[in-house]
Amino acid sequence: MDPIKIIQKYYDPKSRAYHFLIHHSKLVTKKALEVAERVKHLNPDLKFIEEASMLHDVGIFLTNAPEIGCYGEKEYICHGYMGREILEKKGFPKHALVCERHVGIGLTVEDIERQKLPVPMREMVPVTLEEQIICFADKFFSKDNDNLLDEKPVWKIREIIAGFGEDKLKRFDEWLKRFGE
Repeated sequence: MDPIKIIQKYYDPKSRAYHFLIHHSKLVTKKALEVAERVKHLNPDLKFIEEASMLHDVGIFLTNAPEIGCYGEKEYICHGYMGREILEKKGFPKHALVCERHVGIGLTVEDIERQKLPVPMREMVPVTLEEQIICFADKFFSKDNDNLLDEKPVWKIREIIAGFGEDKLKRFDEWLKRFGE
């Protein structure tokens, strides 16, 4: 499997969306592999982490996020389940779940109902070690022009996550203890 080839089926390498996706995904991949090294005793699948980290945001082109060159019809929050659909069709069901489950710090059915989110009504919370590592690593990087290459400090991530509920912050703090920082 070659994540870049998969990405290039949907993104023009000269496009703004490709630029943001590739830079962001490479940073998340590097961070996820660093985290995986710290928990080597848990036997994370490094090859899978590398592939899935590169593909976790493959669905962004289907969303309406012009600031990063995406002109789709869906709200940005839909990029996770849309990425899942893309990768399932390509025969990568485990990678597909990473796409769906990395959004936020994971979405529960309760979150979806309460916030009336435009996503399928199902649990979308990272389950496997690899899913959790990738979701955790993703929180350290944004896809905005001013901070694309900058790693967010833990305090800033915690501040953002706290806005989504105490349960989300608790999950992130558990990952901080488990994965180190």
